[in-house]
Amino acid sequence: MNLTGGIVLYAVLWFLVLFVLLPIGQQSQADVGRVTPGTPAGAPHEPKLKKKMIWATLIAALIWAGIAWVILGGVITRSDIEGWTS
Repeated sequence: MNLTGGIVLYAVLWFLVLFVLLPIGQQSQADVGRVTPGTPAGAPHEPKLKKKMIWATLIAALIWAGIAWVILGGVITRSDIEGWTS
């Protein structure tokens, strides 16, 4: 894995983790009872994006480190993957 591959892998993981975290703990404006005029009732009340982005950064870094260890450590090589085909 080269530098560009590592950066792209981290970016993809970060967005994936963020999209998984977004609905966790979410309350809609209708649930809270305060609907802002001009927005749908199902819109988030307080999305807590900063907190979720920090968590996404930490979780993505851990997942990235695990994948980088597998790739750079030679745990699974390209020839191993080629042998998986039927």
